[in-house]
Amino acid sequence: MATATSEPESPAPTANLMEAICDPENIEAALRAVVRNKGAPGVEGITVRQLPGILKARWPEIEHHLLQGRYQPQPVRRVMIPKPWGGGERALGIPTVIDRVIQQAVLQPLWDPTFSEHSYGFRPGRSAQQAVAQAQAYVADGYQFVVDIDLARCFDRVNHDKLMARVAGRIQDRRVLRLIRSYLTAGVLTNGLFEASREGAPQGGPLSPLLSNLVLDELDRELERRGHRFVRYADDCNIYVRSEKAGRRVMTSLTRFIEGRLKLQINAQKR
Repeated sequence: MATATSEPESPAPTANLMEAICDPENIEAALRAVVRNKGAPGVEGITVRQLPGILKARWPEIEHHLLQGRYQPQPVRRVMIPKPWGGGERALGIPTVIDRVIQQAVLQPLWDPTFSEHSYGFRPGRSAQQAVAQAQAYVADGYQFVVDIDLARCFDRVNHDKLMARVAGRIQDRRVLRLIRSYLTAGVLTNGLFEASREGAPQGGPLSPLLSNLVLDELDRELERRGHRFVRYADDCNIYVRSEKAGRRVMTSLTRFIEGRLKLQINAQKR
């Protein structure tokens, strides 16, 4: 029997989302989350320890710019970190601590219910352990062959217009749309040199996981439409089938969809 398809739930009304983002209780919760998560300073050099006092002093002006739809984020600070289990390095873009508070306040729970039940990465109440448990359940049911989809530099190649079209399908507040696009295009500072951001969703800020899941939601829906049993965690996706022949067929078909429809590349080293 095919896996049940979960249709996206309708998000809550979002015409006045910016007011909800700027609500004092929401900003205070976002501040606590940023302080709790610690992390390095961004390009402005303000530390998490300094953040509460500086945010309190600057907040009236920041809030005014947010509500007017005129807030402009700072560029992110690029750092390179080793990939897990070897395999080189990957780039992180570290936003300023103030931008991290604003990103944290963009209310991921508002959108999270619209995502697939098969998506486990960076979502409230979901974990890698749950993803592993679901994978083990598929194997126990006889789906012992795995199609491993690994997307090469997935979030470095995201088309901004395509991503923003997905965001606009979920929210109505044009100020928030402008804010999210401004985070996509804020640029990067590397060793003091500025680099414009023409594509990609920067990884490193609180908003990154939300945008990442938004990018790949179309893949989730296509897999559900086809009745596949699968688990996705960020840009790693495993599809479980009963035979090697079925696995090869699925890999060929999904490669056409991912590279043709989504304009993303599958990591050839893992094919």
